[in-house]
Amino acid sequence: MDVPWPNDCGFDTDYEQPSPVPLNVKGEIPSYAAGVLYRTGPVGFKIKTNAGKTWAAGHWFDGLSAVHRFQIDCPDDGPAQVTYRSRRIVDEYLQMVKTTGKLDSITFAAKRDPCKSVFKKVMSMFYSAQNNKNVGVTLSINMPGGGYVKDPEKRVAINGHSTDIQTLHTKTDATLFKKINPETLEPEGTAFQTKLHPALKGPFSAAHAKSDPETGDIYNFNLDLAYKSTYRVFCTSALTGETEILATFSGKPAYIHSLFLTENYVILCVWNSYIKWSGISVLYEKNIVDAIAPFDSTQKTSWYVVDRRHGKGLVATYESDPFFCFHSINAWEEPSASDPSKTDIITEASIYDNLDVIHRFYYDNVMSSAEGSKAYTGKKRESCLPSQAQFRLPLVNAGVSSSQHLPAELVFKADKSISMELPTINPSYLTRRHRFVYGTADRLKSSFMDGIAKFDNKTQKSIFWETEAHTPGEPIFIANPKGETEDDGVLLSVVLDGTNEKSYLLCLDAKDLRELGRAEMHGPMAFGFHGAHAPSGRAYAGDI
Repeated sequence: MDVPWPNDCGFDTDYEQPSPVPLNVKGEIPSYAAGVLYRTGPVGFKIKTNAGKTWAAGHWFDGLSAVHRFQIDCPDDGPAQVTYRSRRIVDEYLQMVKTTGKLDSITFAAKRDPCKSVFKKVMSMFYSAQNNKNVGVTLSINMPGGGYVKDPEKRVAINGHSTDIQTLHTKTDATLFKKINPETLEPEGTAFQTKLHPALKGPFSAAHAKSDPETGDIYNFNLDLAYKSTYRVFCTSALTGETEILATFSGKPAYIHSLFLTENYVILCVWNSYIKWSGISVLYEKNIVDAIAPFDSTQKTSWYVVDRRHGKGLVATYESDPFFCFHSINAWEEPSASDPSKTDIITEASIYDNLDVIHRFYYDNVMSSAEGSKAYTGKKRESCLPSQAQFRLPLVNAGVSSSQHLPAELVFKADKSISMELPTINPSYLTRRHRFVYGTADRLKSSFMDGIAKFDNKTQKSIFWETEAHTPGEPIFIANPKGETEDDGVLLSVVLDGTNEKSYLLCLDAKDLRELGRAEMHGPMAFGFHGAHAPSGRAYAGDI
């Protein structure tokens, strides 16, 4: 069934809810899910200019960013109560387009102006980057670094309740990040990674940083484009706010959305989304999609392993067959089968056979009312589906020179029919071997996502939650603090009821994907990207 994209007109005035609104709660939301759930995503993609014309973003990733906030309270003497508010966070961006009728900045997929010269594009690179304040892919609560946490020892009172949410930042695949008021959702300023460390001067980074589950230290990379592009893998301490460069090395520049973390290593996988002409293509095209070279099945994917404990820098490099990926899931270490005194790394991700999925997410291709959606059916649609996959990086500490590219071994690649996107796990299992992965399923039953999947790494089978014409977003796992098993907890997902054109916050039992309860909204909420949940009375688990 085709599910209508909410607000097919897509104008920026829709969806904002500046004041908290109580939602109608049905069923049960367990008390340990109490806290705040934040969500990111676009709230429209068209802007009416002062000249009376319409400007439109063509791609889902370029929609007008907003943050959504669900406050979940579970009083001792009654059922759960949920309130909702949202706010657009692109005020400057909107004003620029309304005034000038255009967006003079680098975007994810907006087509370039062919009248401008390459020279003008090169000269305007940093000006353009600062103009693009559309930052709203992932969220970090209490993000370490550079003075962005004003007082890490102080608990903040919001609406009379004590909370551990001191700061909130939105991030994207650039080095720009935006500070957001955790309560009102108003934007409070932007900064670049050079504020963390002066060496982090490149334009690209991963929207999905990784947090150490014990210390809260955050890990990411910075990509500096040049004739020989440079990757810098870094760590920002949650205790001191200081940033350390762990490794610096040259490699093919690529669009990379996430990375991997184990107990002792950071793994940067440079998959096959290579940027043409050593990065000059970004300046010429003014967008990432057109700057990426066509998928080349003869080019290997590279894996770089960086020591994060003992200052050894880049310690090993691997190669695997080519693939593309948005989201890493987890990684962990285990004794090598060939030499138990050495260590293997297992990585897990949702991978693609090519780059078709990037192009699928143009609005014209995902809205069921648009002609372009008809092209993404059959074999073309199947090429856009991910596979759950694991790779083994053997003998990572065997002392082999990092200049030698060792083979990465494919452990398994699951069938697309049981795989998922927007994957998440129980956050307490980050950097540890785990069994279950949760995410959104695309089983070709609608023009977009059509269910929630639970994938079992042990049996390589999946179970599903699905309701016809109901389209879910990324599920967030909240662990039962008294639970004894990995899947003892609940999933929270925002779902669009396409028939009634209203959304709801869904709460599922993570064991069997049985619905426990829901909080019904008063209208549709735009399809979003990612979220973060800060539980009441417990520490936030950090970016995964």
